[in-house]
Amino acid sequence: MDLSTTYMGMNLRNPLVASSSPLSHKVDTICKLEEAGIGAVVMYSLFEEQITLESQQLDYFLTHGTESYAEALSYFPDLGEYNVGPDEYLNLIRKAKEKVNIPIIGSLNGVSAGGWVKYARMIQEAGADALELNVYYLPTDPHLPGTDVEQMMVDVVKAVRQEVNIPLAVKMAPFFSSIPNMAKRLAEAGANALVLFNRFYQPDIDIENLEVTPHLVLSDSDELRLPLRWTAILYGRVPVDLAITTGVHTYQDVLKGLMAGAKVTMMASELLQNGMERIGQILDEVRAWMEEYEYSSVQQMIGSVSQKNVKEPAAFERANYMKVLDSYPRLV
Repeated sequence: MDLSTTYMGMNLRNPLVASSSPLSHKVDTICKLEEAGIGAVVMYSLFEEQITLESQQLDYFLTHGTESYAEALSYFPDLGEYNVGPDEYLNLIRKAKEKVNIPIIGSLNGVSAGGWVKYARMIQEAGADALELNVYYLPTDPHLPGTDVEQMMVDVVKAVRQEVNIPLAVKMAPFFSSIPNMAKRLAEAGANALVLFNRFYQPDIDIENLEVTPHLVLSDSDELRLPLRWTAILYGRVPVDLAITTGVHTYQDVLKGLMAGAKVTMMASELLQNGMERIGQILDEVRAWMEEYEYSSVQQMIGSVSQKNVKEPAAFERANYMKVLDSYPRLV
């Protein structure tokens, strides 16, 4: 079975990609991912706040006056210790590229189009094969219109595109009022791929201590449905490659993602929970399924069940909503 695929012009031996996670914190672990069979690795994110801290600007605003309010001391992690700093991050990419043959994709997490954009070029110079932008912004100002938020994201992509010539992917959120239009604008701004979707982590509340607390919940396969739907809708309509990064845990999830139109399917939670040996198991199961159903290559199935190619395109739209509601057993 030919499991090879292409993603942003890069040749991958298979469509399984390790998404941004703690698994990329060490070169040894990246090597183990390659040995396990992964097609490519997305590095964990270098945060805008870490870069800003280099000039001490953020450090000043985060610490100035916080001693007056003891609870404020716990709002932010010590950014000097969080992950690693910018220089260490670049060195990690260089070392990884020396050790492995699979593509290494850098990752930037931020929202402004300021000085942090220069690190996109530095990541390229460090040897990264591509760059993934995770533009994370949570609007809380009721006076800020959605159009401004969208333009902010487009401006960041444009600014980064001016700095680098390596392939550029954008990790999108699912909360835009018109995802197809936003996808089109990001493609026009210079994105070569869209990664669906950015998975936001929601805070929890400690009702006994009256505190807002971070709460990490790993994904499951049920979360695949949202990116699956939009991948199927966007396939063939926007001139970019598509990647699914939420809810990929089994070989069935991988096959569904490819059939919807994704060039690659990314996973992290499954590997964190059940180990890197799952990579080989899933690839073996994909091969077995392809043999049973007489597929000779991954390319045959990409987009085969997208909205563009499926017999009932309305199944991805409102008709599906009505059909699902009507499928529940009637109690009366």
